[in-house]
Amino acid sequence: MSDLEYWIRFSALRGVSARTRRAALEEFGGAKELYLASERELKRIPGIRAEEIEKLSEHDEEAPARILRRCEELDIRVLTLQDAAYPARLRNIPDPPAVLYVRGRLPAVDAECCVAVVGTRSCTPYGEKMARAIAYGLAQAGAVTVTGLAGGIDSRAAEGALMGGGSVIGVLGVAINDVYPAYNGPLYEDVRAHGALVSEYPPDARGSSGWFPMRNRIMAGLSLAAVVVEAPARSGALITAHRALDYGRDVFAVPGATDAPKSQGSNNLLREGAVIAENAEDILRFYTGRFPKLVLRKGREGPPEERAVPEKTREAEQRKKDAETLEGKVKKGAGFWKMRVPNRKRRGKKPELGEQLEGLNADQLKIVGVMSRENMHVDDIVDLSRLPAATVLSELTVLQIKGFVSQKPGKRFTLNVTK
Repeated sequence: MSDLEYWIRFSALRGVSARTRRAALEEFGGAKELYLASERELKRIPGIRAEEIEKLSEHDEEAPARILRRCEELDIRVLTLQDAAYPARLRNIPDPPAVLYVRGRLPAVDAECCVAVVGTRSCTPYGEKMARAIAYGLAQAGAVTVTGLAGGIDSRAAEGALMGGGSVIGVLGVAINDVYPAYNGPLYEDVRAHGALVSEYPPDARGSSGWFPMRNRIMAGLSLAAVVVEAPARSGALITAHRALDYGRDVFAVPGATDAPKSQGSNNLLREGAVIAENAEDILRFYTGRFPKLVLRKGREGPPEERAVPEKTREAEQRKKDAETLEGKVKKGAGFWKMRVPNRKRRGKKPELGEQLEGLNADQLKIVGVMSRENMHVDDIVDLSRLPAATVLSELTVLQIKGFVSQKPGKRFTLNVTK
């Protein structure tokens, strides 16, 4: 096997603790030496368990070669702990990934001001706005945004950084060639084009729910600071914040309303000593001396509305086009657009279709437009509308209140229509 294959094999081992992995590398110096060690030699590793010796003694040469071939097919770069390009900032945490799989161009992390922007998947419009604005400000100043690319705050942060013309590092909790959530495919492509996607999991690896908390340590390890935009009392974003504290990183939090459940966790961080971040400048002023190339820009708090995200994630332009298309359907009264009047409005003459939909915004019209059958699952609505999950859920609630949509068990929704 090649040196790279030895590292791939070591990284893919399951049932070996992070402590044992680090002790093993310290004892033997590298993945190849560890592979060639006998069971007797492996017993020298401090604190190693019998089942870990058994795992380390397994010699599967086919799997590493297969993974390496897939990486070559998909243009995936493989960085090991011993590579010079492996970020020293990440290498120095207690449990760094033995291998990083990279798609795109990974910034020179150790020379950059990298900031992790994290928060809840089910964010509010306030959280979305703040995530975009802060990441946009970071990008405009020349900083790199690190994100988990999950739905909600993570995605909005990536969009804001791309709008600001900055680099983004998307740290995945899935295999390097997987997209999760599925509707984020266009955003993944933009991040790869303007930064990098990274994962410790090889292509085609079967995922586990435990992978997502594990990726938080990579986000914290790559970054100088973690900014929690919006997080409830129990949130994966708080795991990233606590990891950052463990690694000696700075922690910032965006203040939210005291009675807002989605801000309870981030507000608690502020009580515990996190630094208030109302904008990107509140974060970057701590690092201008260390990174002279940072340029603080005062004035505009968020991305300009007329500017679009690069490539396929041009939400503003796409929503406008969708709204215009939907308005045309409304005027024609075609197909399922013959909407039933909400029950509470059924008084006197039935309003024209255009009047019924007049008060809906572009997102609501788009959601209504893709609901072509009964009992549609929310994931299908998200995929077809290509809107963020948080936006779809929020707007579906509004549509229910207005009487246009009915919710069924199992997160399924039906559009109220007449034949």
